[in-house]
Amino acid sequence: MKTFRGDRTIDGLKVSVDGQPLGTHEEIKRFNTTGFEWSYEGAGPRQLALAILVEHLGDTAKAIALSDGFMKAAVANFDNEWEMTSADIDAVLATLGR
Repeated sequence: MKTFRGDRTIDGLKVSVDGQPLGTHEEIKRFNTTGFEWSYEGAGPRQLALAILVEHLGDTAKAIALSDGFMKAAVANFDNEWEMTSADIDAVLATLGR
């Protein structure tokens, strides 16, 4: 089970998966040119949603297709510090009708 974490610090945003930096996966789809964001609906949060789903699902086409709904259901609601496990992601995806 993977664990994703995010933290908004004085030095900027830090996002990791299992303790390692999470890549933006812009090579798959670029929604935002300035990296990740969260706590609202927009391009930065959608880039984060895509990156989380690529790592979680291992299926780029599915990750792209689900990124908008996942961003709205989860990423847009993150606090300054957040943590999400694979089980949490599956629960959100289940509400989206996967």
